[in-house]
Amino acid sequence: MKKRVSGQVVSTKMAKTVVVVNKVLKQEKLYRKFYHRLTRYYADPKDFDLKVGDSVLIEETRPLSKLKRWRVIKILTSLASPEKND
Repeated sequence: MKKRVSGQVVSTKMAKTVVVVNKVLKQEKLYRKFYHRLTRYYADPKDFDLKVGDSVLIEETRPLSKLKRWRVIKILTSLASPEKND
């Protein structure tokens, strides 16, 4: 079974790669303090037209390059603004 992770697109500056961040809220055991843990994934966008801020679902795949091991499989929410016809 391949791992699947949801996250938010934070960079689309590379030609065939997007950077997806998964933000997890954890609790420290001893002091019970909450903190955020960020994980950055380099993913292949396939044919999706992604923008910064889109929420996506990514899936683990074979190594595609030095850092890329994930592929975008679904756009969960898109921040594309609807076109206004005045």
